[in-house]
Amino acid sequence: MEAHLKNRIKHIQISCDGGAATGKSTGAKMIAKKYKLKFLSSGLLYRYAAYLIDLYKPKNKVKFLRKKFKDLNYKKLEKINLYSPEISERSAILAKINSIRNILKKFQINFSKKNKNCCIEGRDISTKILPHSDLKFFFKCSLGTAAKRRFRELKKRNKKITLNEVKKALKIRNNLDTKRKNSPLLKHIDSVEIDTGKLGKQEMLAKMTKYVEKVINN
Repeated sequence: MEAHLKNRIKHIQISCDGGAATGKSTGAKMIAKKYKLKFLSSGLLYRYAAYLIDLYKPKNKVKFLRKKFKDLNYKKLEKINLYSPEISERSAILAKINSIRNILKKFQINFSKKNKNCCIEGRDISTKILPHSDLKFFFKCSLGTAAKRRFRELKKRNKKITLNEVKKALKIRNNLDTKRKNSPLLKHIDSVEIDTGKLGKQEMLAKMTKYVEKVINN
């Protein structure tokens, strides 16, 4: 960490929640980079779990994932293509299973204990993983905006994918996330709302920075 930031930041943990393709990953990564915080995407963990199960087809999913996530190197996840409508749907189904959530929850909590300065993004970070985080953000935008955003990402890897397919997948994912019994997507009462449909990347970073500075200065 740079000297001037190290002197100012003794301990700060930021949680970022929101629906699929609302811009939370982009916002979380930008603020983590600016303040030299360790970054973790819980959504990427669930996507990886879905990817592994589809690849190995284990008889006992819980035992299998417990072993895989015990000594997981998070950085290697970023080198795998985990973004597709199929993986999105499968990961949302896995997220409904409490025994699997507990495995990934343990990984996330251990990450936060090891990294006192961190930013974690997902769907239940503020409510379940880091309820005592110093700053909580909740990202939102319209389904149409989210679909166009995700479509641009997926089109780079799959030329045949359609906007309608992406929109349908996002709608299914958000319904599963908000209506599931275990750790549904909720806005924490203390969360700062970030409407990414009305903000460009730099505007989003500026708004987030304003709140981070308040926490640091206080």
